Parts: sequence; C-alpha cells; structure tokens
Amino acid sequence: MSDNVVHLHKDTTPTAPTVLTVVPDPAPPAPAPLWIRSGRAVKTAVTHERTRTAGRAVARHTLYVAGGARIVARRTWDGKTAARYERFMRAAEAAGNMDAAMEWEERAQRYRDARHRRRMDLLHSPLDAAKGLAVGTGMGIGSLVALGIVMAIANKDVTDVITPIAAVIEFINLLITIVQVVWGPLVSLGPFLALLALWAVGSKQQAAPAWAMPANVRSGEGEPITPSIVVKALRDLGVPALRNAIKEMGDAGASMLGPIRIAGCGVEVDVTLPSGVATNEVQAKRRKLAENLTRHEHEVFIMIPEAARTVRLWIADSGALDEPIGPSPLVTDETMTANYKTGKAPWGQDLRGDAAMISLYQRHLLVTGLSNQGKTAAVRALALWLALDRTVQFWIADLKGIGDWAMFDGIAEVLIEGPSDNHCIQATEMVEDAAEEMNRRIEARRKDPSLVFPPLIVLVDEAQKAFMCPAKGEDGRPYGGSKATSRYFMAVREIHNQGRAVDVLMWQGTQDPTDQNLPKLVREGAHTRASLVVGTESQAAMALGDKAVNAGAAPHLLRQGLDKGTLVVASDGITIPAGQPSITVRTHFIDDEPAAEIAARAKALRDGVTTLRAVDHGEERDALADVAAVLGDAPRLRTNEVLKRLHALDAKAYGDQWTNDRLKALLEEHGEEPKKSHGVMVVHRDHILRALANRDANGSASAAE
Repeated sequence: MSDNVVHLHKDTTPTAPTVLTVVPDPAPPAPAPLWIRSGRAVKTAVTHERTRTAGRAVARHTLYVAGGARIVARRTWDGKTAARYERFMRAAEAAGNMDAAMEWEERAQRYRDARHRRRMDLLHSPLDAAKGLAVGTGMGIGSLVALGIVMAIANKDVTDVITPIAAVIEFINLLITIVQVVWGPLVSLGPFLALLALWAVGSKQQAAPAWAMPANVRSGEGEPITPSIVVKALRDLGVPALRNAIKEMGDAGASMLGPIRIAGCGVEVDVTLPSGVATNEVQAKRRKLAENLTRHEHEVFIMIPEAARTVRLWIADSGALDEPIGPSPLVTDETMTANYKTGKAPWGQDLRGDAAMISLYQRHLLVTGLSNQGKTAAVRALALWLALDRTVQFWIADLKGIGDWAMFDGIAEVLIEGPSDNHCIQATEMVEDAAEEMNRRIEARRKDPSLVFPPLIVLVDEAQKAFMCPAKGEDGRPYGGSKATSRYFMAVREIHNQGRAVDVLMWQGTQDPTDQNLPKLVREGAHTRASLVVGTESQAAMALGDKAVNAGAAPHLLRQGLDKGTLVVASDGITIPAGQPSITVRTHFIDDEPAAEIAARAKALRDGVTTLRAVDHGEERDALADVAAVLGDAPRLRTNEVLKRLHALDAKAYGDQWTNDRLKALLEEHGEEPKKSHGVMVVHRDHILRALANRDANGSASAAE
C-alpha cells in the first residue's frame, strides 16, 4: 500500500505572500545636444539631392555669364587682331600642311595691310567729317529755305519762309525730349540686358564646367557630337604625337575635321591626322575613343577612306543600334519579285539607315560567324528572295537538320537535312554532282557559245561539318579535310574556279572559322564574304580577308548575343561608301512562319518541283551510345577492342572506315578523348557516360531554347 495520503479538505493554513519584483524601464537616452542636431539637419539639407541640383543650377547659370563674356571677348579680340589667322597657321604647321600654312600667312598679311590703311584714314577723317558736316548743314538749310519760299509764294504769306526750318527744330526738340525720358531707364536696364546677352551666348555654347551641367549632359546621354567634342576625344586618346599636335593647334584643333554629316542613326566625320600620327594608332584605341565620345564601343566605327592620313569616324546616337530595323520588304510586299541577273536582294539596312541591297549575280557567297548569331537567317533571306525568280534552281544541304530549310521542299531539286556523317557524305556527293553539272555546261558552251543555262545555287549550311567529316570513301579518300585528297574541299574549289562562268554558284554558311573547318583557298574563292560576330581578329581576317580588317572591318568587335544579324560585308555586289572595303549591314530577320509564306509564293511561280530528299544509307547509329554499349560493365577497354566490338555490333555501320583516328575524333567532338594506360590507348567507361550525359543535357537546353 502506498504511503501517500490524499486530503479531502482544503488546507486553510496561510502561506507566505509572493513577492513581485518590479524592474523599472531603462531611462531614455539623453537627447543629443542642440548643436549636434542642428549640424545633422544642416548636413542633411546641404547634401540633399534637391539642394545639390539647385546649387548646380545656380552655379551653371552664373558661369554661363562668365563663359559668355569670355567667348564675346575672344570673338572681339579675333575680330580686331590677326589672332585667328595665327591660330590657323599654327594648326596647319602642326598638321604638316605647309601649303595651307603659307595661305593663312598671306591672308594674315592682307588683313594687316587693310587694317593699316583704315588707321591711316582715321588721321584725315576729322577734317573730312567737319567739311562734310558743314557742307551738309549748308545744303540742308538752303533746301529748307527754298522749300519755305515755295510755300510762301503758294500761300502768299511771307512767314511761311521759315516754316520748314521751324518744323525741323521742333522735331529735333522732340527727339531730345524722348532721349531725356528714355535715357534713365536705359541706363538702369542696360547692364541687365548686357548680362542677359552674355548668358545667352554662354548657354548656347554650354560654357560651364561638367560638374555644373544637368545629369543627362554629365552622363553623356543624348549629347550631340560637335567639333570640340571630337577634338577633345582625339586629344585624350593617349597618342602623344596627336595630343601635342592638337595642343599646338590651340582652339583651331577642329581644322583636322571635315564636315560633320548626318548619317542614318548617327553622324560621320573625316579626320585628317597630323604628321607623325598613323591611322592604325587611332584604330587601336577604338574603345577609348568611344568612351571619350560618351558612347559604347559598338557605337563607334573607325574606317580608312582613300584619302591619305585620314580616318572616317561613324558615331551612332546613344542606344540607336539596339533598336530593331523593321520587317523585310519580302514580308510586307507580297507583290515583290526577283531577277537573278539584274535585281538586288533586300538584305537589311546599313548604319546610315539606307536600304542594303545586294546583287547575287554570278557571285559565290560565304557567311560565317559564331553559333546562334543569325547566320542561317541571313543566308535564308537571300535564298528566299532569289526563289522568287522561277528560273533559279537550288540544291541545298542543311547539315544542322532542325528544319531551318524545310520550306524549300518543293522549290529545291535536292534537299539534304541532317547532322550525321551520312548527311555530310550526301552533301559532298551533291557538291561533286554540281561540279559535274558545271563541267557538262562548260562543254556544251564550248560547242555552242550562245547557250544560256538556268542559275544553279549549291547551298551548304553548317559547311564546317562537311570539312570536318572523318569518313572515307571506298577509294580511301576522306570526305572532309583541307588537302588535295579531300572530296568536299576539291569539289568546292572546282566550282569556285569555273562555276560562275556557267552560273553554278557555291553558297556556304559556316560557324567559328578556323583553318581546319574553313580552309584558306575555299574562303578566298567567295566573291561575297560576310561575317557576323567572331571571337578574334584573326577569325575576322579569315572571314573577310586581311585587307578589309586592316582597313577597319571589325566583326570581332560586335557584341555576341546583342548584335544578332549584324554583318560586316565585303563584296562588289553591294554599294560600299567610296574608299571603304566593307560595309556593316543590320539584316532583316524573317521568322519561320513568314519564310514559309514567301516560299509558298515562290512555289506558285513554278511549274512544280519534285524535291529529292536525302537517301538514308541504312539505319542511323548513335555511335557514342554504341561505344557505351560495347564497353558494358568494363571500366576501360583498349581502343582496338572497342573497334572490334563495334564491328561485331554492326559490320555495315562500323566497317573499315572506323579506325583509331575516327574513334578519337568521335570522343573529342564530345569533349573526351582516349587515354593511355600502361602505354596502351584505352577508352574509359566513366568518360563515355559523362559525354552522353553532357550531350543529353545540351540537347535538352537547345530544345528549351
């Protein structure tokens, strides 16, 4: 039994009361002294943005008066002395133009001679003025008396003789009264009117320091390009010879500049550099020059015209190049037609805002650039226009194979679509067939010079895949490569050499050019070369040629992702400003749906074309997945063993053309490569699985985009 007892009666024994301890609130902090609070308030008021803006406004308008006074004084001094001629003479000497210096010296001497004659005339002017005044007064009084006599005779009143003289005296008295009334206010208001005039001059010339100007002017947003701004930008470029020459020129540094002309969404100006300054020194400072002009680098273009020691600057309005240029006329004008021989394709707009029209007649075409920058869209826009000429034939190989050229089904006689080696082989055979067609036409033309052939456009998009194809034919010749044994390379070279004579033309679109995926002899065979943004200056030279890049063409300075569809074009088929080897074109973008509508119009013009699609050479194998399959659970296998297992898996797909080099190329394409283990080349299973995972991830990302 438990010892615990439960009492049923309430315990009435009093308990000790609970003592509650009250904790007082902490004492409020002592207020800051009045002088500290006052100082904080004053500091807040002084540093407030409204106060600073008001202070800048007061300082700006006050300094406008001082600046205007300085400008007026300078103008007055220039008008009264030969200082202007001296400045221009020093500027011509600094620029090395001695003929201009001698001409300004002659003008200064003529000015001094004329000024001396005026001063000598002043010695005789008081006497001449007194004589003139006496004669004029006498003649005036005589005329008035004669007029009075006539009036007296007419009115038969002798007092009318002095009436004209009295009227003149009254008029003079009235003028004196008016002057007496107005003189006081004029004296009081005169200084204020003078200050207002000086303020107007200073305000127009913005004669105030940069810190006092409004925020939009300080940031350069919307700042107009003036001669003084251009000269200052050149002076601060960091070229010592140029800086020293401009300092010697003084305020006449703008004598280096030609007229500043409106050019599309910007302005254009020619700059004649002083002696001792090379044009490439200015070209190399493009970013600094742009920032000196309060522009971004992509908003300033530096070109070399034909004139010696001259650079041509094109400076865009702030933000203008980020605005779209509008739809293509192919989309907006459903009645548009094309003419291969005499017409020009509407490709886009140049930097001046003028329509960029290009002739495609007997010109091989090469368009290159980085991936996903608008290369296919640029080439397709030209092909869509040319398709509106019913006489033009198309053979097309799309080695990307995602439907960019699907609308040409029913227009093109051959349409190959796909990224595999088999598709590259078919593209090569297509180009070889075009070379045979060219030779057939040449032979027929030799027998009958009057023959005219329909134009044949042989178009290969993503041509770098054909150049890099590792497959070999039955004769052992590689389909890709850049050697004399390469079938694709030699077929393209053959068409480049003689194709235009019989209107067989090669169009190629390729990305990220190198000597391996775009050989020198092929890229130099194109008559029209265009480049979107590329990674380096050497790639720009590959795309356009050294001459164009040395003269200012700079596709490597375009912005990847932001300047999509912007091309630098070197071609005699497009109007290029005199003295320039290239032109920058912002191309129209034609999306898939309007492209299909244009293609439908082109099909309606034709009698019906049966498009030969790519023939599948057996089941398409996933080589990377097959390598993973033959590895099984083995952590690694020798490359020879992998090749044997692949051959056993599919002897037709993995025949004699599959070698160690072919296997190595496959793995390198996916970022992996065979490694040596104990002196033997092996393929690691984890490397293959990683390559598969990366490929699938990239494929998903591309599909999402």
